[in-house]
Amino acid sequence: MGEHRVLRARPLGRHAVLAELASPNDAAALAAHLETDPLSGQCEVVVAARTVLVVGHRTHTAAIRDLLDGMMIPPPPDRTAESVTVDVVYDGVDLDDVARACGMSASAVVDAHIRARWTAAFTGFAPGFAYLVGGGLDVPRRDNPRTAVPPGSVALAGPYSGVYPRTSPGGWQLIGRTGATLWDSDRDPPALIRPGTSVRFHAVREAVAVRLPADVRATVDNGDLRVLRTSPLTLVQDLGRPGYAGMGVPASGAADARSLRLANRVAGNAPGAPALELVDGGLALEALRDVVLAVAGAPVELTVTPPERPLRKPPMAAPFLLRAGDVLELGHPPAGLRTYVAARGGLDVPEVLGSAARDVLSRLGPEPLVAGDELRVLPGRGVVGPPEVQRDFAAAAELRVTVGPRADWIVDALERLCGTVWSASPDSNRVGLRLDGEPLGRARGGELASEPTVRGAVQVPPSGLPLVFLTDHPTTGGYPVVAVLEPEDVDVAAQVRPGDPVRFRLSPG
Repeated sequence: MGEHRVLRARPLGRHAVLAELASPNDAAALAAHLETDPLSGQCEVVVAARTVLVVGHRTHTAAIRDLLDGMMIPPPPDRTAESVTVDVVYDGVDLDDVARACGMSASAVVDAHIRARWTAAFTGFAPGFAYLVGGGLDVPRRDNPRTAVPPGSVALAGPYSGVYPRTSPGGWQLIGRTGATLWDSDRDPPALIRPGTSVRFHAVREAVAVRLPADVRATVDNGDLRVLRTSPLTLVQDLGRPGYAGMGVPASGAADARSLRLANRVAGNAPGAPALELVDGGLALEALRDVVLAVAGAPVELTVTPPERPLRKPPMAAPFLLRAGDVLELGHPPAGLRTYVAARGGLDVPEVLGSAARDVLSRLGPEPLVAGDELRVLPGRGVVGPPEVQRDFAAAAELRVTVGPRADWIVDALERLCGTVWSASPDSNRVGLRLDGEPLGRARGGELASEPTVRGAVQVPPSGLPLVFLTDHPTTGGYPVVAVLEPEDVDVAAQVRPGDPVRFRLSPG
């Protein structure tokens, strides 16, 4: 047995347990042990700086917590770590600033970066972005993060080094660039660098441009449905791609999974068949062939305009036939935000990592739809379902929460969170529901090391204004999680409109 223990295991919602370790090495060793010798009911493991997240079946979560709490950590398995060499042109715009901050010359910084034996401690932030440790450098982040860091940028921040897989915002110090492809969904595994990978950097004079994957489009020629007008955001969604959080990829999928399942059930599909998710209505579709549709989620008026026939107004959550030449128009919801349109048979769209879901954070899956796109519908094999009753979207959002692992970082966290009527911010999106109100105060100073997180986690950033992670959330985060939504209530949070009031209520047990 090893000499190191899990310091503490805390629940992170109903389906996950967060194990706290004394060091990054212990975290890596525990993750390696759970990979080779999984616990009963274990579904997924995500490692971060000094914590390991274990996602399990709901009925196994308490047992997983008991097993992890105080667990002796066996030594890492005796195996040769994967090794990757990354060619770098050291001409980064922040190299001189890094040198001054370290009290070194620029050439000495480069030499230290090359000589170091880096190891990928964990991934997060973006698919393929690995936090590398072991360099012996400690570099402050930029005071003003950049809105767009070029793909292939080699960077430093704190004790970490990393390579940006694609264009994204970031506050790390840029010291060079590489042409290495950090993430390729068609590669097995898709991430070039994974936790435990050994990385060496090699200086070169020139680097080719990063080869980014081509955008995935859902549109086809000679389809069954043509998009005449889109909503502010019209996406293809299914139930997501779980199992890749350890590589920095959230599960994604329908923001309101309950409404997607309802639309598919009424249409006669499997629960996770690909369908359309639209924000604030306004979609218009033309049938190029006969198609059976069902619409669920935020309530909208449905209008079918047939050629040379009287218009029809089908009900929500009920199957209806759209004949070739018919045009379906969706109004704007008076309550709720996201509406789902399912076609019997499901949409025939390309999959990425086994899912057709569009992840707006990772930018995986088919691109958002635009006017003129055509969609193909698969042959229907199921029985079209009867009309269903939708939930009440006009009711004010009351979100049930369990206590989060870092509630002690915020003054009276649960009392203040549940005692305030919050307002949904217009800056909310599929990544998270942002809230406005009286800011929460910090009970502790300093920074929290990056930790794995889950859908429904309620984070409190330095602003003091809570952020509820939705389906496209990052897999790790550096702000305290004070509470976690009950799984069913994440669907409710996804339907909150900007300006709507939001209340939290502590769940019993």
